[in-house]
Amino acid sequence: MKQLGLLACLLALPWQAAMAADCDRTCLYDIADRYFDAMVKKDLSRAPVSPHVKFSENGVLLQVGDGLWNTISGIRGYDLKIADPEEGQVAVIEVVEEHGVPGIIAARFKVENELITEVETVLSRSIDTSPFPNIEGYEEPHPLWSETVPAARRNQRARMISVADGYFDTIQLNDGTLFTHFSDDCNRVENGLLTTNTDIPGYDIARMGCAEQFELGQYIYDDRLRDRRYPLVDEEKGVVLSAGFMDHTGSVYEFEWTDGTPQQSIFFYPHSFILIELFKVEDNAIRRVEAVFASMPYNMPSVW
Repeated sequence: MKQLGLLACLLALPWQAAMAADCDRTCLYDIADRYFDAMVKKDLSRAPVSPHVKFSENGVLLQVGDGLWNTISGIRGYDLKIADPEEGQVAVIEVVEEHGVPGIIAARFKVENELITEVETVLSRSIDTSPFPNIEGYEEPHPLWSETVPAARRNQRARMISVADGYFDTIQLNDGTLFTHFSDDCNRVENGLLTTNTDIPGYDIARMGCAEQFELGQYIYDDRLRDRRYPLVDEEKGVVLSAGFMDHTGSVYEFEWTDGTPQQSIFFYPHSFILIELFKVEDNAIRRVEAVFASMPYNMPSVW
């Protein structure tokens, strides 16, 4: 009888595994779409959320139905999506409107039994004199994000996370040392603004590529990249989602690039960003970065 019981358990394992992963990419994308549709319609009953869902907006725990749910007036259809069916995770970067004013949101959803159990959002709003978010020309994702990496060239999940984590090691107390690899054509978009290989008046570093910026030590004033998490890895698309905080103590204000060029930090006071950031990883190198971040009280703790 014990042998029959063991046999029954073994036969059930493939079925149980299939049930755990039965929400594939299409299913996960649909659930994310339904959530945004419910927000725009301001009808929580349309959202496929668990009764015990955990929800944060810009690092603050809220009840689903609060925050952006109160002010959203539309979405523009930027619609950058990635998914991790193995872990039941899906993420979206989208341009939203609040009473007609555009902003950029990054949203991560954890899905179990086709219900959302976690919603983590970071929303970049137009505030004061900040150049962020930049909506002009931010109309559709770069084609790299949707390209499938050939199976023979895919990196394993742990390796992809290591490459992304090395990016944050490189930024933290940036002294010119690289702790990750970049492709020659690497570019970075921050809150809709291209900040590499472009011309931004008053921001000379933007003319340079990803690796060159870090080799010059531009970001030495980024003191801490903390509470780093990597909850979603889209192996098929070669994308890693990271979340965490970037702290500036304000103690590094005047500095020099590694070539001796004098520079000045914009952070003359203690300051933190909360962020969700995507990395396109191919052949163990970062090809593209897209970040959504918002200012937070200095050293604010993570709710995740």
